[in-house]
Amino acid sequence: MHDFLPVCRQDMEARGWEQCDFVYVTGDAYVDHPSFGTAIISRLLEARGFRVGILAQPDWRDDHAFRILGRPRLGFLVSAGNMDSMVNHYSVSRKRRREDLYTPGGITGRRPDYATIVYCNRIRAVYKDIPIIIGGIEASLRRLAHYDYWSNRLKRSVLLDSQADLISYGMGEHSIVEIAEALEAGIDVKQITFVDGTVYRTRSLENLYEYELLPDYEDMKRDKREYARSFAIQYRNTDPFTGKRLAEPYRGRGYMEYVIQNPPSKPLSREEMDEVYGFSYMRSYHPAYEKEGGVPAMQEIRFSLISSRGCFGACSFCALTFHQGRIIQSRSHESLIEEARLLTEDPDFKGYIHDVGGPTANFRFPACKKQETKGACPDRQCLFPTPCKNLNADHGDYIELLRKLRALPKVKKVFIRSGIRFDYLLADKSRAFLRELCEHHVSGQLKVAPEHVSDAVLKRMGKPENAVYRQFVREYQRMNRQLGKDQYLVPYLMSSHPGSTLREAVELAEYLRELGYMPEQVQDFYPTPSTISTCMYYTGLDPRTMEPVPVPVNPHEKAMQRALIQYRDPKNHELVAEALRLAGRKDLIGYDKKCLIRPARGEGKLPESESNHSKQKAGRKTIRNVHQKKKKG
Repeated sequence: MHDFLPVCRQDMEARGWEQCDFVYVTGDAYVDHPSFGTAIISRLLEARGFRVGILAQPDWRDDHAFRILGRPRLGFLVSAGNMDSMVNHYSVSRKRRREDLYTPGGITGRRPDYATIVYCNRIRAVYKDIPIIIGGIEASLRRLAHYDYWSNRLKRSVLLDSQADLISYGMGEHSIVEIAEALEAGIDVKQITFVDGTVYRTRSLENLYEYELLPDYEDMKRDKREYARSFAIQYRNTDPFTGKRLAEPYRGRGYMEYVIQNPPSKPLSREEMDEVYGFSYMRSYHPAYEKEGGVPAMQEIRFSLISSRGCFGACSFCALTFHQGRIIQSRSHESLIEEARLLTEDPDFKGYIHDVGGPTANFRFPACKKQETKGACPDRQCLFPTPCKNLNADHGDYIELLRKLRALPKVKKVFIRSGIRFDYLLADKSRAFLRELCEHHVSGQLKVAPEHVSDAVLKRMGKPENAVYRQFVREYQRMNRQLGKDQYLVPYLMSSHPGSTLREAVELAEYLRELGYMPEQVQDFYPTPSTISTCMYYTGLDPRTMEPVPVPVNPHEKAMQRALIQYRDPKNHELVAEALRLAGRKDLIGYDKKCLIRPARGEGKLPESESNHSKQKAGRKTIRNVHQKKKKG
């Protein structure tokens, strides 16, 4: 039956089901599209013969909402949705967002804060002993003790607070099938301790082998240095080939309990990637949402193609290393072309494929051959601080794919919007991709993410030196001139990242002055769970080196750093002036071309040079007036 999965008893009856094998509870609206983790996992289980029902955004205040599909035969699957529920709900200033793109009509308030915990506790209250497996990005990034920005404290593993039995972390296809098959075979969920890509709890380490003991949770709460040490161990064990089991101790009343993280699941093969993205998705939101205007997030992905997952860029502020991993997994050309053909058959398709990419669009293969069998280096990054000598930076396959997609009937233009790594592009000795990009895949503006210009800040971000970005700018402009195109770069910039003091923020403002550009929006650094940058924000230490890092945590200082990036906005004048005074850069307040802002009214005399200039200007005006009077006479 090619239809949405059951969301009510009537849907189950239409399929002839008396009971679901699994009920999937999600904090997002039900969208049956491969950009949504709920759709992928539920369709994968369906393909393996399991019956899956969907409870999308159930009312967590009402027990009945969790009984709609009845008690599942094997267990509940729970996810907060495509985003961490706290990121979904709150801006970096901790203000409530006005729109939820993953909810019908963009309405807010359809899911609780800390949704994974709340949903699981409600299920546990209703069904007591039912197996509960949690997954998705919220559970994945909170699988061990983590800093929670919204409560400003170190929190326990979400496994403990949710009362769930297992976490399926990462992308989850391998682990969820293995868990489902174990439950089907009659294995008690508490005995499922052997699956890679999972986290479980135990009171004994007797049967555990080849593991590393993390610092005790209570010790981490007392000493931030212990948390930084723990995070460094976790980060070194995110690779599916070299990662060890990790045991995190928690002290109970008279006993010790351990949260055990098994090594990550192995990457999907290309055949598996093709299978996962080739299921018969409905490719839309559930029709029940039509009356509310649909699900806003669908608009951005409706005519886009996911060509890969994983990222070896390893930016410090990004959680992809912990969730998707550093090893690139990609789909075949045939799989992507088949999906593109489906897009062209949509009556609303206007000829434009909005994106072909993944976390980083121009990553199509593992960074080097070694990663395919031995994993990513635990002590070396592929691009930072400079590209590894073993890096394969060949864009040939991606170019070929884009050409095939452009050649499809009904396709007018193929855009690349998911972002490119300009340092990886430059590492490719050929400039064929740069030409292809500028000639065919830019819609007047290309968004890139240098993030900052200060090398001191870029070092903490895990980004290339500013000289690399400047080289890319020159080559991008030169290529567009050769092609006779008038296309621009729009840089994404981040304020208040760990390592950025007012001095570095001023350096960024001066760069923008040279550029003649003021961003309309500025992204403050957002400390989300399980990133190196968040660890730096909380501990004041770089977990990779244990070096102290200056961290802007005061809201007023963060406001000043943000204002410096938008120094031309009159609303920011006072903050910019204060920042420049505190940074010892009063030379940037004045009337010279190099100045960022002018003095406020009544803020003292003009500089001597400017004063003389004004007198000369007034004198010339007087002479003109005299000459005009003589002519009239």
